[in-house]
Amino acid sequence: MSGRYGEHDVEHYERPRRRTRPRTKDRPTYADAVDALVVTVDRGRFTLDIEGRRVMAMKARPLGRKGVIVGDRVRVVGDVSGADGSLARIVEVVERSTVLRRTADDDDPVERVLVANATQLVVVTALADPEPRTRWIDRALVAAYDAGLTPLLCLTKADLEDPETLLVTYRSLGVPWIVTSRDADRSIVGIDAVRERLAGQTSVLIGQSGVGKSTLVNALVPDARRETGHVNAVTGQGRHTSTSAIMLELPDPDSDSRAGWIIDTPGIRSFGLAHVQPEHLIEAFPDLDEMTEECPRGCTHADAEPECGLDEALARGEADPERVASFRRLLAARSVTDY
Repeated sequence: MSGRYGEHDVEHYERPRRRTRPRTKDRPTYADAVDALVVTVDRGRFTLDIEGRRVMAMKARPLGRKGVIVGDRVRVVGDVSGADGSLARIVEVVERSTVLRRTADDDDPVERVLVANATQLVVVTALADPEPRTRWIDRALVAAYDAGLTPLLCLTKADLEDPETLLVTYRSLGVPWIVTSRDADRSIVGIDAVRERLAGQTSVLIGQSGVGKSTLVNALVPDARRETGHVNAVTGQGRHTSTSAIMLELPDPDSDSRAGWIIDTPGIRSFGLAHVQPEHLIEAFPDLDEMTEECPRGCTHADAEPECGLDEALARGEADPERVASFRRLLAARSVTDY
């Protein structure tokens, strides 16, 4: 008999051979897994909402490098009691309905996935102190349209500046807006209107530092206790107070039930749009999209594009000049670096 051991050697029978482990394509079904919602992410640990309980969890190894982000709907096994020291395992990420993305800048090919499964993007901007940055707002709107989210402008500090100064820029786009201000007691005037707009939605609140986003969240969710900051008198910029995204239940003031969800995000100073394609942006404007059906292949619908359907519609008087100009301003925002 060939080999190191003969047929009468004990090692011939007892020594384990390589590749003897049975292989199978069967995978666990996790029939006992429960549904959960990711509300915060912190250094590899995930806080989940399971029927009102807060449960800590980690990601199961089979998920590999698949990211789990705030807003994800997941399936979980293990200890889901929420007791101190307990830890569950995320075994599946349910397919996302929407994804809000950004890149660090327009030359960065790496996308940052911010939030999953939101329905509305609330762009919070101050009318003064700090001054509104329209190019940043334009970029936020582009990100909303690209992600399939309904945009909403929330204008704060109307006691310092007339909202019409900014609204005239966005009225032709048909973007809805709400306005808040502070009274003599520093209470937020218009908070009920904000709450009404957020009811029944999963809303992502974004805004640059110092615009009053954390103050707004604290007024909507009294238990949130989000840290608020101030605007530097020299630079005109605020200090980042929110350091990570968190999903909060929006309470119904008339009952003990939940009126919706809000997701507070860290202050964002840059909003790269390298991932946004012109054909996706035009789809957010169905009336204009119809006018581009005869555009040449590869047409971006920008000002300098030859034989663009938008220009032909303008020449025939079939398009609203202000609306086309506003759309093209958003389109141009994808490549503007100073914002």
